[in-house]
Amino acid sequence: MNQPPPTEPGTLRVLVAGMGYAGSRFLTALRSLSGDLEIGARLEVAYHARHQGRQDIPYFASLRTALDEFAPDLVVVAVTDSAHAEILTGLDGYQGFVIAEKPLTSARDDLDAVAGALRGASGFALDLVERYSDATTALQQYVRHHGLTLVRAHATWGKDRINDHRPTVGVTSEVIHSLDLLRQLGPVGAQLRVQDAVGVCSDFSISGPDVLDSVALTARLGDAVVSAYSSFTNIVRQRTIDCAFRAPDGGLVYASTEYDTPVWDADHLRVWKRENGTEVTLCEVDTRGREAPADLRGVVKLRRLTADVLRYVHRRQEPFVPFAGLDESLELQRLLNKIEATAHVTGPARYFPDGRAVIAEADWERLG
Repeated sequence: MNQPPPTEPGTLRVLVAGMGYAGSRFLTALRSLSGDLEIGARLEVAYHARHQGRQDIPYFASLRTALDEFAPDLVVVAVTDSAHAEILTGLDGYQGFVIAEKPLTSARDDLDAVAGALRGASGFALDLVERYSDATTALQQYVRHHGLTLVRAHATWGKDRINDHRPTVGVTSEVIHSLDLLRQLGPVGAQLRVQDAVGVCSDFSISGPDVLDSVALTARLGDAVVSAYSSFTNIVRQRTIDCAFRAPDGGLVYASTEYDTPVWDADHLRVWKRENGTEVTLCEVDTRGREAPADLRGVVKLRRLTADVLRYVHRRQEPFVPFAGLDESLELQRLLNKIEATAHVTGPARYFPDGRAVIAEADWERLG
């Protein structure tokens, strides 16, 4: 093994695997945090990809060479969905921290091999970015503090990726957000047990002629009944979680959360009850009017995740929001695999029966 270059005191090395849309977002977040007093460290960033696409940071064509020569404290896995397992298993023996884009793997990958390769890592976090919304944390805190019990919940999570030029494993990469948020609202330790799922497949992306683009499911979470619909062919972005809870006095409490509307990171939570025919607001959080600096628009929540990880790596400070660790991420992936394997599927729908003219679209407000 080559001897890595010396690291200056207070410096962390970060390797980003993949420098497409997801990797570029992480790079933006990392650059904004380098030297931040809250982090307490300067960052050196390099990247690994199949091809060198930028010249402003060091590039490694080989993952193993990057691990040996750059010796990163943190590796960010931001390659395309179908390549996650290849990179994650390639980290076998790595002892630093790993952030991985969601989903953890595709349904056809060997989860045991991925788990084994990552057991030596000092920490792991799956990028479930909506955990870092002010609306999410406020709702979870309100539910716990007031002893609310979930009765019924429904999630709608969709956006338009029709004719997307980026490969994808399909809608499991989208429904994972709503499933994760729903799981946080049930009893501690309760498992989400899927009862039934139906789906639609199509040629919406370049990944193939019959990729699962939408899924609707019903499930139980403890004693609560939940349902969810998610789609990569939703013509209008729609991300909502609607809940009914039982209060300790037996009354019902309602909550509605809307995410990333009208732009990324613009979220709104309202919690209320009904008294004498009138709605009484109990809690409200609204980030829709907050202006982020121009260079950080769309990465506010991602920056919070990245900052939590950097603080943990640098001085073992516990995260403000619990990481989606390896065991939890494996459990979520098994749930996604079950949904994909058992869904009753209709299709394929043909958006492009005569072929397509793929455009490398840069409208991340639509595709992101």
